[in-house]
Amino acid sequence: MKWLIPAAGLALAGCNVPSEFLQRMEDQAKYEYYETSEFWANGQSMRTPPEGTIPRERPVGNPGLSTGRVNGQLVSGIPLELNREVLELGQKKYNIVCSQCHGRLGDGNSVVAENMAMRLPPSLLEVAHKPDGHIYVAINEGYGVMPSFSGELNTQERWAVVAYVRALQKARNTQVGGQQPLPQENR
Repeated sequence: MKWLIPAAGLALAGCNVPSEFLQRMEDQAKYEYYETSEFWANGQSMRTPPEGTIPRERPVGNPGLSTGRVNGQLVSGIPLELNREVLELGQKKYNIVCSQCHGRLGDGNSVVAENMAMRLPPSLLEVAHKPDGHIYVAINEGYGVMPSFSGELNTQERWAVVAYVRALQKARNTQVGGQQPLPQENR
């Protein structure tokens, strides 16, 4: 127990680190756009990208696949061959990335949602009328307070999640034995 006081003193002393050791990135030496540079022979700090490089944000190939839009319009179909493996991948990624807020059933009921002070996550069951591109774009770019998950899910995984969300919607909105599906509040 005697070691606790010196340890606490060292921890508190760490809070008074001189600012030069915690220099912020914006204060560090760097070149600004179009600033001259003595380092490069042409005197320019901005460099031409190597031949063949593509900006990360530029759609490559099929824009419907990579952005969820074609000519500014949301795509209406999933541009993947749908099979068991795609749905299983979608379920796995949905459960890891999406279910914390949207719930395991896509109904917006989750522990995280119950504790959100801001806007609650929507029920994905209520967006069944939206085109597939709507869900993809929300995952890719973010939507409302939801951030983009393009860093967590690659293009194939995003579309697999869309396919799985569509499967959840169909399962929850299907009539069984001629009976209407349960109203949203009774699920």
